Amino acid sequence: MVLPLVALLLAAAPEPPKAALVAVKAARLIDGKGGAPLQNAVVLVEGETIRAVGAGLAIPAGARVIDLGGATLLPGLIDAHVHLTGRADMHGYRALGISLPKSTLDGAVNARLTLQAGFTTVRNVGADGFSDVALRDTINEGGLPGPRMLVSGPALGITGGHCDNNMLPFEAQGTPAEGVADGPEAARAAVRRNFKFGADLIKICASGGVLSKGDAVGAPQYTIEEMTAIAAEAHRQGKRVAAHAHGTLSIKEAIQSGIDTIEHVSLIDDEGIRLAKEKGTFLVMDIYNDDYILSEGEKAGFLPESLEKERAIGRLQRESFQRAWKAGAKMAFGTDAGVYPHGDNARQFAYMVQYGMTPMQAIQAATRVGAEALGLQDKVGTLEPGKLADLIAVAKDPLADVKALEHVSFVMKGGAVEKSESR
Repeated sequence: MVLPLVALLLAAAPEPPKAALVAVKAARLIDGKGGAPLQNAVVLVEGETIRAVGAGLAIPAGARVIDLGGATLLPGLIDAHVHLTGRADMHGYRALGISLPKSTLDGAVNARLTLQAGFTTVRNVGADGFSDVALRDTINEGGLPGPRMLVSGPALGITGGHCDNNMLPFEAQGTPAEGVADGPEAARAAVRRNFKFGADLIKICASGGVLSKGDAVGAPQYTIEEMTAIAAEAHRQGKRVAAHAHGTLSIKEAIQSGIDTIEHVSLIDDEGIRLAKEKGTFLVMDIYNDDYILSEGEKAGFLPESLEKERAIGRLQRESFQRAWKAGAKMAFGTDAGVYPHGDNARQFAYMVQYGMTPMQAIQAATRVGAEALGLQDKVGTLEPGKLADLIAVAKDPLADVKALEHVSFVMKGGAVEKSESR
């Protein structure tokens, strides 16, 4: 008699409630896949996922309707290179006064600004003390508003390199920066440590940088042997690696090492572009923030050395972007947010168009291509059934003027409305 009783109890148990159905309407829709925009568009959202997308789609009875009128709907935007725990007004020696708890709290503020700007997914590449892990987890738990985050924890690099702490004199130094790892075996162990404490990916410093003290911006730092060990270890664990690399040699060696995305890419040459295409490596080039650094950098505390390096490299990076795109390299949208104010991410779109992309191609860099670069193409990046319901809207047509993306009026992340200027 036990089995019939169990069956009876199961039959009498109430069915779980169905996810609410929401219909989002707009004059046009850009789905991220590159085709012509849909007119009179409707996106049906069930729970956290997209159920259907279409032009003039019938709306089921009982669905909640969000009518955005003459707006343009797009997939939630993706920024593949941010520093949410960093502040644009705290650079150089000024940044030494920021504690780990303060930077984590700043990250909470910056996460909200980023989400409100229409960026529903970001990749955070470098944060002290695994503060980005804590921020990601709190957002995922619903404790804070913010974008979906992939995080690297502390960036890895050589002693005295871009990822070390070079701001203090010898007598004031304590232990090396937490990401310092010299030699292939130490680098491999650092990869394991970062994953142990919750990182989703690894960020490394393959060359010198603009904002570090005492190194030439294009100088090679990690060796090809060290980078190969890092990439192999990360890939064994099913994770990806991003490499900060301004210098010509470092860019090529990072690509040859199996690194998945190359950041900044300022001094790439034709051979580097060919290698990136051959290996399928994504290039992530932050071509907006040169303007901010040179106009606001002194007020924000940038070292004179850093300003001089930026003057030397900013124009060259934009020219490299133009050449790489014209040659057919894969390029994802990434801005280095935190160098400039968070929430201004979309200002980069106009520069990408100025240096060779069409508005649609620039949008795809921050949607479909961005999702592929992050390994999230099955979840986000395009508006189609089964994907997470990450949607944004702008009042005007960004294909006519890409600067329309700088003024986002509606944000939905995973089916939840995070911003609606009409409500």
